[in-house]
Amino acid sequence: MAYEKIFNGNGDTFSAKHEAEKWLRDNGYSVGSSCVGHPQGVLQGEDICIAKMKNLTKSEIKQLDGLLYAGSDGDGRLVLKEAPSEA
Repeated sequence: MAYEKIFNGNGDTFSAKHEAEKWLRDNGYSVGSSCVGHPQGVLQGEDICIAKMKNLTKSEIKQLDGLLYAGSDGDGRLVLKEAPSEA
């Protein structure tokens, strides 16, 4: 079942993105590199190197456990294929 979580940040530039990335690390996920106009890939497991979304193949994108939609301003939205056990 899909899982979605919104991060509001504190209003500072990139605060919601940083909040989401910290939550992911604290919950055993790795997050990919930022790429303007694209989400960041998410994989379960620590210290996994994930390329920018524009550099991933369709097959690699299908293997991701989720996506993080977060820019410099506004809320961040995390969408995972399955809810984490601690959710």
